[in-house]
Amino acid sequence: MPTLPHNAVLIPIDMQQAFDAAPWASRWNDRLDENGLALLAAWRGADRPVIHVCHDSAEPNSTLRREDPGNALRPGFEPQADEPLVRKSVNAAFIGTDLDLRLRRLGVDTVVLFGISTDMCVSTSVRVGANMGYRVLLVEDACDCFDLPDGAGGTIAARDVHRTHVATLRHEFATVLKTADVLAVL
Repeated sequence: MPTLPHNAVLIPIDMQQAFDAAPWASRWNDRLDENGLALLAAWRGADRPVIHVCHDSAEPNSTLRREDPGNALRPGFEPQADEPLVRKSVNAAFIGTDLDLRLRRLGVDTVVLFGISTDMCVSTSVRVGANMGYRVLLVEDACDCFDLPDGAGGTIAARDVHRTHVATLRHEFATVLKTADVLAVL
């Protein structure tokens, strides 16, 4: 288990209510909320910084539009006290937001990410963060994604989508951990 600097920041990505209903496809990780909430509780209990990320879609029919009820964070994932909420409109949490500035002002070089969806906003944020020079830790069992149409009339199961993306992130962009690993060092 790698060490966690005291100022490492936990970044939950897009833990939003819209993902629990149509038109979103089936997800696989039934422990997503349990693991994510455990990370938040332990992180807060250790008095470490948290920055939340929320997707504000610009698409007119999206359930993630800011004015749509689905844009709200899932119960228990709302910011507490002075925890900031960064709003993005693209996949990467670092693009078009002040996330990098916030992290630099905190003197942070390590970020710990989890959320929805592994293959889209989480993966893109991991890659961009690593390319910007951050040490990125991905909590794989606190991430989730959706069944994915394969373009040939079939479907790739969400679990396989997740496993493949985690493997590529592990290969070059992030240290991949489980929730229990992170809790053990807090």
